[in-house]
Amino acid sequence: MSLVERSAGALTRIFRPRAKALTRSSQSSGYIPPSWPWNFWQLGYDPIPVGGGAIVAACIDTYAQTAAECPPSHWRSTGDNGRERVTTSALSRVMQKPNAYQSGSDFILNLVGYLYGDGNAYALAIRNNRTEVAELHLMNSASCEAFVASNGQVFYSLAGNPVVEAVLRNGELQRVPARDVLHLKLNARGNPLKGDPPLINATADIAANQAMLRQTQTIAQNQSKPSGILTTDQPLEIWQTEEIRQKWIQRTTGASAGGVPILSSGLKFQAMSTSSRDAQYAELMQITDGHIATVYGIPLPLLSLWGVQTAAGATADLMRYWVGGRFGFCLDHIENGIGLFFGLAGWPQEYLEFDTAALLRSAQRDRIEALARGVQGGIYSPNEARALEDLPKAKDGDQPRVQQQVVPLDAWSNPPPATPRPDAAQPAPAASANENKPADTAAAKASGIAEIRRMIDAGAG
Repeated sequence: MSLVERSAGALTRIFRPRAKALTRSSQSSGYIPPSWPWNFWQLGYDPIPVGGGAIVAACIDTYAQTAAECPPSHWRSTGDNGRERVTTSALSRVMQKPNAYQSGSDFILNLVGYLYGDGNAYALAIRNNRTEVAELHLMNSASCEAFVASNGQVFYSLAGNPVVEAVLRNGELQRVPARDVLHLKLNARGNPLKGDPPLINATADIAANQAMLRQTQTIAQNQSKPSGILTTDQPLEIWQTEEIRQKWIQRTTGASAGGVPILSSGLKFQAMSTSSRDAQYAELMQITDGHIATVYGIPLPLLSLWGVQTAAGATADLMRYWVGGRFGFCLDHIENGIGLFFGLAGWPQEYLEFDTAALLRSAQRDRIEALARGVQGGIYSPNEARALEDLPKAKDGDQPRVQQQVVPLDAWSNPPPATPRPDAAQPAPAASANENKPADTAAAKASGIAEIRRMIDAGAG
């Protein structure tokens, strides 16, 4: 080897770029904890599957299905602290029907599923002749990636939608500008163009949960554990043991299942109880399920986990707490991301909003009580409340109304005039202008005295 080759080799070893720790495997669907070495595949480590089991699927579906129940609307401020629903915008059309093969609910369901399952959600925008977004097509988040060009512009490599891939050429999806890609992400702390799902913080719990589940399945397959055994103090021959076993099977299985066998000759039935090891496995699996649910911010009773006991009515309170907290952030995050992609000014001028009142669809009593209190308090007019229930307008129901005793605070400093009693004497009606009356009081008295004298004189005569 020449001196030049040896020098080049030495420089290569000195300035060799350091291998970065992978956070996502490109060969399999799974996550790699940051503590693993960069050559984890050579050391026998397998990426942790993304699914994470039933508990992770339940957490993701809780967010996705609840968000799909809330209909989105495009709102615009009217300038007088009111707002109006916009139904002719591109956003309204796309939210109602994003493409030819998906409904609005289907689109939101899978969008939130990608967001909380992978930490990223990608959708390709197809524009019309007016450069408005006419269609949105969800892509497989595991097959998409964002990269930065030399001039600082962001582009995306998209894949995973067979409908789009059948229409567009493969090369067109390898360099899509950021203006045509709706990208929602969670926990993008390390890389602003790549989000991480909540389950990345529960990889140890997921691994422990799956390991215990595999161990339990192996034990169940390898061991034979009957529901109970028959015991006796008397010695039995082999043929007697087989005869007793066959008779027990005939009395307790098949068409005779649930029958009552009668034991004699000192036979006793002893039920097989759960061992302490099995109980420990069950308790540990419940603890790991609780840790995973905590990472997703979902109360355990909402996931119907066994062993979780709550007081009567507490589940409804937990549901309201979750809707106002972690799920409220989910909706707000999606609303801001989609609104920014469509160029909306944001709240309160112009914004997208998911209507969480739809979650009370089956709770008719709670919904009607809330509307009744809104009408009685003057917040809604009767027709506005009826419109929320898809009822026609009522006559004279367009104005809000309150009870008579509801008065402003300054009414006590300016009291209204007292109302007269109904039985009080009514004042005499004022005389009309055409009545013949004396001009003044003295003339009236003189005229009255003269009239009395004439009456006296006439009586005397």
